[in-house]
Amino acid sequence: MSFYDRHVLPHLLDGLCGIGPIMDERAALIPRARGRVLEVGIGSGLNLRYYDAGKVGSICGLDPAAEMQALGRKRARRIAIPVEQVTLSAETIVAPDASFDTVVSTFTLCTIPDAVAALREMRRVLRPDGELLFCEHGLAPEAGVQRWQQRITPYWKPIAGGCHLDRPIPELLAAGGFRIAELQQDYLRGPRPWTYLYRGVAVPASR
Repeated sequence: MSFYDRHVLPHLLDGLCGIGPIMDERAALIPRARGRVLEVGIGSGLNLRYYDAGKVGSICGLDPAAEMQALGRKRARRIAIPVEQVTLSAETIVAPDASFDTVVSTFTLCTIPDAVAALREMRRVLRPDGELLFCEHGLAPEAGVQRWQQRITPYWKPIAGGCHLDRPIPELLAAGGFRIAELQQDYLRGPRPWTYLYRGVAVPASR
């Protein structure tokens, strides 16, 4: 792992993913979590402040980057919910089937190498009556913006920890075994190739 990946990237991602409009999206989504929660891509713990201790019993935070989790430990100590941090990739989640009430994925599907495999694992560990809460940036609807996303992504990925700007989030959710129950989508403030956002709730497709 390079010096950049170890010492610069965690702080860069923490800053970019912690700007005001993105935190507003987190604040609108995360309080819906309930029961036993799996947060995929917990990173530096930017969501932790928004969990409702009256509804959530425990949080298991999954992230392959130990450097990001180190930043999150201070945030975990500030909340009244037990947080377990696990340094693993989302493509193989070490947990029994149907063991979580809520799965949370925020600004994570853009970086996972095999997003569909990860979503299938999230589906496997989610209870049949559970919910996936997601907030992800991805492919914009306009062809002109899509072209810019596709042009920029090869140069953006090495800078931003493998982040893709052009992933079709609803299609990935469907391929991973989910049905979207609620969806809001629009641009946040900022350059359009980076700011098209999908926020909502997905449930197992069999429901």
